[in-house]
Amino acid sequence: MRPVLPQWSGTLAVKAAVFITVMCCALAALLGVLVHVQVTNQTVGQARDQALQRLTQATERYEAGDTLWRGAGVDPPGLPRGLRDLAVAGDRGTMVADRAGRPTMWAAGPVDGGRALAVAVDYSQQARTIEGLDRAILWSSGLAIGATLLVGAFAVTRVTRRLHTTARVARRISAGDLDARVNDPRTGPRTNAGPPDEVAAVAAALDSMAASLQGKLLAEQRFTADVAHELRTPLTGLHAAAELLPPGRPTELVRDRVAALRTLTEDLLEISRLDTGRERVELDTEQLGPLAERAVRAAGSDTEVRVVRDVAVETDRRRLERVLGNLVANAHKHGRGPVVVTVDGPVVTVRDHGDGFPEYLVAHGPQRFRTEGGTRGHGLGLTIARGQAEVLGARLEFANAPDGGAVATLELAAE
Repeated sequence: MRPVLPQWSGTLAVKAAVFITVMCCALAALLGVLVHVQVTNQTVGQARDQALQRLTQATERYEAGDTLWRGAGVDPPGLPRGLRDLAVAGDRGTMVADRAGRPTMWAAGPVDGGRALAVAVDYSQQARTIEGLDRAILWSSGLAIGATLLVGAFAVTRVTRRLHTTARVARRISAGDLDARVNDPRTGPRTNAGPPDEVAAVAAALDSMAASLQGKLLAEQRFTADVAHELRTPLTGLHAAAELLPPGRPTELVRDRVAALRTLTEDLLEISRLDTGRERVELDTEQLGPLAERAVRAAGSDTEVRVVRDVAVETDRRRLERVLGNLVANAHKHGRGPVVVTVDGPVVTVRDHGDGFPEYLVAHGPQRFRTEGGTRGHGLGLTIARGQAEVLGARLEFANAPDGGAVATLELAAE
């Protein structure tokens, strides 16, 4: 099973810090080993040459019958066995070993009688030099790694801070704030901020995308508002003309279609106002239970209202009634009875017992001029309900009940 890593371990700063640390450690280890080997070989080589030189002098004194100085002798105590065997076999050699607790460089060669003539040279100073070098390598490597991490963290943090700024702006744009821009200083003309880099290119692309998207949405909003506005005048005349027609089935059909077209036009105008953010709320304190009952009565439908717990909310009564009326009308139009409106504190649910909401609506919310399953309508009622809920600062969610039916949940802020 793959281990689950903490969320912070996936950040760019952590990954960069780990990479820099690993590379610095690897580089420090490589350089440390090379320096250690080079200095050790040089130190040992000098000690070996000194020991062999003294062995040559000791051999000359031994062959001349002179007394050997201190540190030289035939088969002296402490001589490493391997080095003695090498000397007895007729070869000369050196070896570093401890003698009375001190590091010593031994040199040995053959003499008469199958014995070994050996000299011992104190190796303590050279050993301390190598140990000091190793400590210096460790300390300097640690300092170099720390300094590199600090500089690298500073550089990466500057990049990640700019990336986080870009991500925040992208989230603001996705939430509907089309005026949000990154405005990275490196995306403009050459300044003291430095030449443009990849992060600046991403920021510039995001700003360009936001500007293009804003322009297209504004053009669409203007088109919708203009079309709806221009339709009002001929529709008014058409409605007046329909009222003058003689009674009969054809007249009823004409009046019904004219009324539907007028409703669609008014819905389009309301959506255009919601899109432009020109709606302003008129807040007042209202009891949610009685307000829901009034909204249901105004809808003129057979709907049951259940008040589990009534609360006072600060809201715009007209807009809230509009939201509840649209939800109830949608439940009766696209679902099946019984339709139940439940008030439980600041939460109002509208449920029917039909086939439920389409999957796209549950996942992404209502979309204008989109319906499924052969249902009649333009998808504007729920779009208006969600837009008015956002103006009220409420949250409107759509779901399907486990035992069937659509459930719309409106959560208001209690007083």
